[in-house]
Amino acid sequence: QSTVCEKIMELLGQNEVEQRQRKVLILSQDSFYKVLTAEQQAKALKGQYNFDHPDAFDNDLMHSTLKSIVEGRTVEVPTYDFVTHSRLAETTVVYPADVVLFEGILVFYSQDIRDMFHLRLFVDTDSDVRLSRRVLRDMKRGRDLEQILTQYTTFVKPAFEEFCLPTKKYADVIIPRGVDNMVAINLIVQHIQDILNGDICKWQRGALNGHGRSYKRPFPEQAEGGSVLAAGKRSHLESSSRPH
Repeated sequence: QSTVCEKIMELLGQNEVEQRQRKVLILSQDSFYKVLTAEQQAKALKGQYNFDHPDAFDNDLMHSTLKSIVEGRTVEVPTYDFVTHSRLAETTVVYPADVVLFEGILVFYSQDIRDMFHLRLFVDTDSDVRLSRRVLRDMKRGRDLEQILTQYTTFVKPAFEEFCLPTKKYADVIIPRGVDNMVAINLIVQHIQDILNGDICKWQRGALNGHGRSYKRPFPEQAEGGSVLAAGKRSHLESSSRPH
């Protein structure tokens, strides 16, 4: 979830650092929604388009963007307008960083993207909490309650069960209760600090050479999406969110 990544940035003190100088940055899968056709956009405005399906994302652009960041290049990331359901002409310039927190609901679905990460985190949140947060967020975007609930039961919940939840098996670490689980978040923060200080664990070095093992380690204590620390000199850390 995006709030988990934001809390990590806060604890690392990166929010006070100028963009170009940040060692850690957040990149969201939400930025990579495909450009909709006129017919698809009309459906989206009525709450009849499935934004939680893997096909809703531009995976090729997502992969090439992440690859460029890992290789130390400055990139331009698309800006998505969730009110009009459209990709804006404006882009966001993202500078290379040592650690990239990449968050989204289906970040583990594509193997090409999934394999880029050093550490995969799954933020596990109770379904009632997910629904209540979604209702509050979408109402702020000007959508009526009936449309929100219809979209949730028609697209969001089924897609979560079919596409998102099964990717939990790819997670190295499961974080129950999301941002409320400060024990887990503090451990992740310490891990990132070790990376920034060059104190990468032996198992992680092994993973870089293709000989590492992956351990699923649930933190003390239900499900919202995935999270990750990525390969190369740069690292990515994913979490989940539900933009639509």
